Amino acid sequence: MTMRPHFGAAYAIARYRPSAEDEPGSLPRLIRRHKYGLDQAAGRALIEFLGAGLPLSADAYDIVIPVPLHWRRLWWRGFNQAALLGEEIAARLGRPLDATVMARKRYTSPQTSRHHDERVRNVRSAFVVKRRDRIKGRRVLLVDDVMTTGATVNECARAILAAGAVRVDVFTLARML
Repeated sequence: MTMRPHFGAAYAIARYRPSAEDEPGSLPRLIRRHKYGLDQAAGRALIEFLGAGLPLSADAYDIVIPVPLHWRRLWWRGFNQAALLGEEIAARLGRPLDATVMARKRYTSPQTSRHHDERVRNVRSAFVVKRRDRIKGRRVLLVDDVMTTGATVNECARAILAAGAVRVDVFTLARML
């Protein structure tokens, strides 16, 4: 039985189907280089994939929140790729970005090699809203780089709604379909 997600709409600008044969400038290759190759400069190239327009209405949101990294992964990587993307999205929408609203309260192993049910268990109760006052009664746009099964963004949306937000939508660069 499939449960209804906690988020409303989910927007992405591209499909995500990574393979070993990905071209060097392809979106999947750039995303992997950015996240796992620790190449922060690849983030600028990823922003180029957004193009001139976004499939979003600025009037629909009050705040933009990136999916948080656990402090250990942030220390290892040196940056949060969702926060870098979120900065660009927030600027284009003219909405505030707040990377302090949420935290990943426990370390979770990477989701990449997991199936849907394993991903759901891996992130269950992994996120906490630290600044309820920033989201209570507000419409939230949650930003991440890739959505595969939706387990991570769904768990974030659950926590955000439980903290008083009226709606959570999701924006990612790419979505696995």
